[in-house]
Amino acid sequence: MFVLSGYEYFLGFLLVCSLVPAIALGASALLRARGGYPERVTTYESGVEPIGGAWIQFNIRYYMFALVFVVFDVETVFLYPWAVAFHRLGLLAFIEALIFIAILVIALVYAWRKGALEWS
Repeated sequence: MFVLSGYEYFLGFLLVCSLVPAIALGASALLRARGGYPERVTTYESGVEPIGGAWIQFNIRYYMFALVFVVFDVETVFLYPWAVAFHRLGLLAFIEALIFIAILVIALVYAWRKGALEWS
């Protein structure tokens, strides 16, 4: 009867994953405190009164540092499934992983030379 047999569990999982945030947002809307006073709508910045406007320009190095971190973090995640199935994949997969890691090392050296990892 179901056209895509084998996907019933996926549909149920998708339904649960969609309902949990909706229920959480609905519950927080019902349980939140009502009424606003001026202290409550002000910007909170670690207990310190904010100084100046919120629209300031940040140095591009912060973004470059974050981008390099995200790239290497995501690429490291790709190595976990490979490490789990390493004994079944064989020599060709090992060589491919070495090429992959070599590309990451080249990218790291490039970012290092360009100064993307300098914080100050």
